[in-house]
Amino acid sequence: MRRHEFIEESRKQWSSESAFVASMAAAAVGLGNLWRFPYIMGENGGGAFVVAYLTALIVVVMPIMILEVAAGRLSEGSTVGTYRQVGRFGTFYGWFVVLVTVAITSYYLVITGWTLGYAVDSVRGELRVFDEFTSGYNSLWFFIATTVLAAIVLARDVTAIETLSKLLMPALVAVVLFLVFQASQTPGWGEAKDFFFQVDWSRLWSGQLWGFAFGQAFYTLAIGQGYLVTYGSFIPRKTHLPRACLTVAGVETSIALLAGWMIFPFVFSFGLEPGQGSALAFETLPRVFDQLPGGGWLAALFFGLFFAAAFTSSLAGLKVVTAAVAEEFRLRNGTAVAIVTGVMLVLGTASALSFTPLEWRIAGEPVLDVIDRVAGGDVIIFSGVTGAALLCWFIPPHRIRTVLGTANRWWEWRVYLVGRYLPVLVVVWALIVFARNQI
Repeated sequence: MRRHEFIEESRKQWSSESAFVASMAAAAVGLGNLWRFPYIMGENGGGAFVVAYLTALIVVVMPIMILEVAAGRLSEGSTVGTYRQVGRFGTFYGWFVVLVTVAITSYYLVITGWTLGYAVDSVRGELRVFDEFTSGYNSLWFFIATTVLAAIVLARDVTAIETLSKLLMPALVAVVLFLVFQASQTPGWGEAKDFFFQVDWSRLWSGQLWGFAFGQAFYTLAIGQGYLVTYGSFIPRKTHLPRACLTVAGVETSIALLAGWMIFPFVFSFGLEPGQGSALAFETLPRVFDQLPGGGWLAALFFGLFFAAAFTSSLAGLKVVTAAVAEEFRLRNGTAVAIVTGVMLVLGTASALSFTPLEWRIAGEPVLDVIDRVAGGDVIIFSGVTGAALLCWFIPPHRIRTVLGTANRWWEWRVYLVGRYLPVLVVVWALIVFARNQI
């Protein structure tokens, strides 16, 4: 089937490997690191979670990341088009990935709206803790504003994301490092060090802990969500793909750990609970800026950059969906963007209203938290493992080898070892857990 003419004309490549790395890092380094990692770590025992997370990242998630980017580079198509290479089931799986990304992006835009609201409040000098911020309908209004703004940016070509990425990363890292330095001067620094480095090794026997660790690793590197496949389709031919992916993963992991060092010393200094959930960063940081000299301007700078990081990640998710819709239904980009924006406004409203006076709930939990726990956990683990298995069992190794950009066969071996046999290990593990529960 001939690809739609508009897609052929608009599929521009990143200008260089460094531009690809910056854009992918900006897509990966967003809410998953600055918002989700600290609160998931806080709920799962600190140091034990970090050990499990890093193990999952290095042993399993990195090879799958390289595989997904390589598959996108090979097909130069959307998520659905890429997985169609493996047969009819691959097409269904490709649409499943798109639906997962729709679910995640719908609430991701809500949280991005929070960062925009906090940035606006900081500029106005009215920064509030989370409960006060969400006492009205700010969550809904800023979600709508963010979604419309994303649609406007997405209607342009890929260079808009690339330009934003180049400006974003150095400034964000500088502000985070400054806040980590400020955190090191607080009385809670020692307690935070214990929280990070004192590992309760018995917790590593917990399947639930490993589930959260793998879920977070898959989430922050965007495994099984179509991001990597879509971004890989724009990668320049001369790019050394494993090196680029390692760089992105290294930046992502560093920012996630720095976010923990930025948040937890203040959490302990203020006597807050590290396991308080999704509002952790938004509850803690306003108190921090309120006490720092020049905190008002620093808050505006930080939340402005926080919004930019989250916004870039939102664009990445929307790009996955719009690319699939445009290619599969032979639509112009503007039409696809309009359709996807409408879907996001409808679905995201439920998550936005869960943090308003209406307090929409599912089984007593905010709608947003439920979707994050389900779609951002078990579902993306299933999606990532299934996608890796399809690619590794149905695409010959020599085809993936042609797009890795390196003659070193070790990377090919690593990718196929994990992609082909991880699903088997997952099934065996599930059977062991089931048998153990029965006993």
